[in-house]
Amino acid sequence: MRNHTVILEFILLGIPHTEGIHNILFAVFLSFYLITLLGNLLILSAIITDARLHTPMYWFLCNLSVVDLGFSSISTPKFLANIWAGSRTISLGGCMCQVFFYHFLGSTECLLYTVMAYDRYAAICHPLRYTVIMNRKVCALLAAGTWFTSSFHATILTSLTFTLPYCRTNEVDYFLCDIFPVVKLACADTYIIETVSFTNIGMVPMACFCLILTSYVRIAVSVLKIAEGRRHAFSTCTSHIIIVMICYIPLTFTYLRPGAQDPLGGVVAVFYTTVTPFLNPVIYTLRNKEMKTAVLRLGGRKA
Repeated sequence: MRNHTVILEFILLGIPHTEGIHNILFAVFLSFYLITLLGNLLILSAIITDARLHTPMYWFLCNLSVVDLGFSSISTPKFLANIWAGSRTISLGGCMCQVFFYHFLGSTECLLYTVMAYDRYAAICHPLRYTVIMNRKVCALLAAGTWFTSSFHATILTSLTFTLPYCRTNEVDYFLCDIFPVVKLACADTYIIETVSFTNIGMVPMACFCLILTSYVRIAVSVLKIAEGRRHAFSTCTSHIIIVMICYIPLTFTYLRPGAQDPLGGVVAVFYTTVTPFLNPVIYTLRNKEMKTAVLRLGGRKA
């Protein structure tokens, strides 16, 4: 190792086959980013200022908006700066931060979806005991648990990634620092980190998805027994089901298939990091009457 040059910065090669359309990419990414920030800040403000939305469902939606604000800020500002200034370099510390927060917030998002599904299960299947099951202490513990578990998960992955020596080329064939593109540059055996990363990255979303699916199967069975209010019961779950599908389809395509880091996988990852945080506030606002009312009230208009 003495004869190797230690890498202190990386070069992000970005999205492949985008030569000549950088101005278009800059405009598109900037628009998505600004709308994402505005939409999620609007949801947070509406929920905080409207006492009628101080319920478990909207408490978890607040946490999801915070995740979306952070998730959209992991790679988009750096990508916009790279397009604008023409420099693709990122420091070793910046690369470590991208890896950590990408998996920290991604894991938090999956766990929040699971908790939100459990909240809907408790509300529909046990309506009389809902306020007892989902009291403030339980909601706070569930939210704190998702953030703590995800930070532990991301710390392990980031530590394993950057304890490896990097002394080959410093060109990362991706638009952000992620585990698999980065470890390709290591000049040591990467079998352990690749195995642990693939297992953890696959295990957390799949475990969450199984729990979400179980919750909605129980909800479906319970709703089919209801004589009245069936449509309203299903409508409270529709927005959540949509954003779960929007999250899991690109996530599965990016990580849980062979050749996950091919160019098409990179495009799907861009969708996951840029478009998904943009769609979440749109879906929850447009499909939720209470949210639309709160947003209108926040803007000074009568609902």
